[in-house]
Amino acid sequence: MPNQERPNPDQLLARVQAEEAPRTRGRLKIFFGYAAGVGKTYGMLEAARRDKADGIDVVIGYIEPHGRAETEALTEGFDKIPTRAVPYRGVVLQEFDLDAALQRHPQLILVDELAHSNAEGSRHLKRWQDVEELLEVGIDVYSTLNVQHVESLNDVIAQITGVIVRETLPDAVLEKADELELVDLTPHELVERLNAGKVYRKAQADRAIANFFQKSNLTALREMSLRLAADRLHKEVDEARKSSTAVKPWATRERFLVCVSPSPTTARLIRTTKRMAEAQGAEWIAAAVQTGETTNSATQQRVNRHLQLATQLGAETQNLIGEKVAATILDYARSRNVTRIIVGKTAQPRWRRLFHKNIVEDLLEQSGEIDIHVIRGEAESNAVPIRPAVSTPSIRWIDYFLTAVIVFVCYGACKVCAHWEVAETNLAMIFLLGVVFAATRFGRGPASFASVAAVLVFDYFFVPPLYSFTVSDAQYLLTFVVMLGIGLLISTLTTRMQGRLSASQIQERQTAALYRLTRQLSEVMGAEFLVQTAGRQLVDIFGGEIALYVRDEKEKLQIRYGAASSIGRNAINGVVADWVSSHNRIAGLGTDTLPNGTALFVPLIGSQKTVGVLGVRLEPVDNLQRPELRRLIETCASMIALSLERDQSLLEAQETEVRIQAEQLRNSLLSSVSHDLRTPLAAIAGSGSGLLNGTPPPDSEEGRELLRNMVDESMRLSRLVENLLDMTRLEAGALKPNRQWHVLEELVGSVRLRLQKELGDRPFTVTIEPNFPLLYIDGILLEQVFLNLLENAVRYSPARSPIEIEAHADGREATIRILDEGPGLPVGQEEKIFEKFFRGQVISPDGRRGVGLGLAICRGIIDAHGGKIHAQSRPSGGAEITITLPLEENPPSISTTTSGASG
Repeated sequence: MPNQERPNPDQLLARVQAEEAPRTRGRLKIFFGYAAGVGKTYGMLEAARRDKADGIDVVIGYIEPHGRAETEALTEGFDKIPTRAVPYRGVVLQEFDLDAALQRHPQLILVDELAHSNAEGSRHLKRWQDVEELLEVGIDVYSTLNVQHVESLNDVIAQITGVIVRETLPDAVLEKADELELVDLTPHELVERLNAGKVYRKAQADRAIANFFQKSNLTALREMSLRLAADRLHKEVDEARKSSTAVKPWATRERFLVCVSPSPTTARLIRTTKRMAEAQGAEWIAAAVQTGETTNSATQQRVNRHLQLATQLGAETQNLIGEKVAATILDYARSRNVTRIIVGKTAQPRWRRLFHKNIVEDLLEQSGEIDIHVIRGEAESNAVPIRPAVSTPSIRWIDYFLTAVIVFVCYGACKVCAHWEVAETNLAMIFLLGVVFAATRFGRGPASFASVAAVLVFDYFFVPPLYSFTVSDAQYLLTFVVMLGIGLLISTLTTRMQGRLSASQIQERQTAALYRLTRQLSEVMGAEFLVQTAGRQLVDIFGGEIALYVRDEKEKLQIRYGAASSIGRNAINGVVADWVSSHNRIAGLGTDTLPNGTALFVPLIGSQKTVGVLGVRLEPVDNLQRPELRRLIETCASMIALSLERDQSLLEAQETEVRIQAEQLRNSLLSSVSHDLRTPLAAIAGSGSGLLNGTPPPDSEEGRELLRNMVDESMRLSRLVENLLDMTRLEAGALKPNRQWHVLEELVGSVRLRLQKELGDRPFTVTIEPNFPLLYIDGILLEQVFLNLLENAVRYSPARSPIEIEAHADGREATIRILDEGPGLPVGQEEKIFEKFFRGQVISPDGRRGVGLGLAICRGIIDAHGGKIHAQSRPSGGAEITITLPLEENPPSISTTTSGASG
């Protein structure tokens, strides 16, 4: 057929756009082998040397020579980026310097050992992440990889070799590589290289041969590397075929397709195809075609059973939709690069061939370059033809009655037209219009009835001789045949169109259902909400009963949705769900495994583990046998599993973040408090030991100075402990202000007395506007705020520089400002200084930096009073801390307030 030779225009357009698009990303070429010593690095260096000879700017980013002289010799003549020295547990590691490579920006860089784990302190955990950053800026990369480092093969390789490989590479990195070059060597040659000391040193080589490098291990690893490289090459060939102008299959690898029909010989076809594919190590597909004609339930059940058998035997199953079976199968076969089609042929009588199109002959005629294997089935009297059988639905008598009404209306219209002497052939068109209308509205049966009735009515009432079925002119016989044929033809076409429309509507509903499910799951957080949302969506999609089982914290399966349904009430279903969760296989109703269950159970398999089980019960139960519905159920199960796994990963990430923050908090506390505890304790211990030894005597001036020092350091230690306790109470919510009326001047005066030594002779000014109201506060707590703020001002401002306190009120709130002339606050850290354990870069004149609790406590106390505190640098230099406190209505006058109110 001509259109079979035409390439797909969409594929051609995509290819042209890809070729014309500007190249911004570098290319990754991986030299791939099955073990160390096969020559990956050597092959990479040889390829790079050829590129360098072609004028390409090639540099060595990192090469691991392993002490091999021939490898080191090949590195000569290349520009090399110096490695980065990283101290690690008493040794110095040499790592790839990513920043230097980015700065050098060559055309091509060599980076050995793609799966390598970087040392602590590197920008990325893995070397392949370094390579990804190089590719993003347009640098081409050559790298090396062994098969044991591929993530998806990690468990298999551990089982074969007994060695668990810790350094793995995600499969996605390997799949995105632009080129994969297989570097191969026979296991015998590799062992000889080991014995010759060309891979490892002698002692190390002997251990390797006795363990990982056993010949059986090497043979298995080599097979896996060859198979992985062959699979990738097959994908590249398939993509090249699709993007090229060729539409014919490329027989680079065998792929079989078996045609599935209701025929009892189909089971034999499926088993035969399984054996053929297995013998050649080929993929195989089982495909059934829906032509749009209505098929009875028994016929559809046979097709479903055959597709289920193919699935059990390992085939990929497909339900195709098309008007012509042979053309639909061949179009699909060409799109999937199928090389052989297996079809059955049951012996049929000659009279049946006259009425039923032979699909086998159509396939042989149109197959072209695809081989057709025709397997003869056993001749059986009850054999069902390959063509889907048309159902015999229950008769809707109302349709026939309405059809009779249509014929009667046509008769009336023709009677009217006959009075106007309209020709009989034109009258026949009126009846034909009625037949067409009946065919489009009521289907094949009423259309056939309309055709026969219209012919009889037209013959009896309008064809001479009238009122007789005798036909005087033979040409009217042709008119009758045409009317009858058109009616049958239109009814058949209408039935097919309705079938295709129904199939399209089913596909559209499934697509819309998956979209809704995806959107709903993406908008919900929390396992419980995810399960409830998924359950409701699945009920809307399938219209039956749904149950969702999810593992709890103890990895025990618990029903989380549908407990009140018939699925949840049946104890057997719980056993089936446990089995499905443990074995990761579908079981239950409609399967051959635990069929006593009252629902179909599908495991919720995530990317890491099985997170639960989905139970589905539909009416009628036979719907669970439909392959397209089964695939939809499995797709929904996968989406739910990934959503639950995503939520669990997010929860674990949050818990990890909390643990990290707690660890950081603990480390900050220890690093901050240890110094502030050690300093006063050391001072107290030093002064006390001196006095205890009598040097100097306690009653001397020096002795009294030591005693005063001990008292000062004890007070400093006491304030630190008070701050820690206050912070603990604040975080626990146990710090409740004991509010009373207080005079601000008395609070400031009390703090000034406590800090008399620290203030010394520096200017200290307090400016409070006249008639400043009383404050309804906890005096002890607010004294602590002023104490911490003034202590900070004294610590970080120059000696003898002034400190000021200003206060004013506007009727709704009181504003208090503490100002100093210190170094001020770093830009951007005005809010961070109130965080716990935050310590700025400014160091006090005595070398102390504080714990980082004082300002955090101030904010907590002010917040507990309903106020606000913020900090900023003064334009003239220094820091300004502003406190705002809400004022109470109708405060008492100062004269009525006792002096003890200040606490």
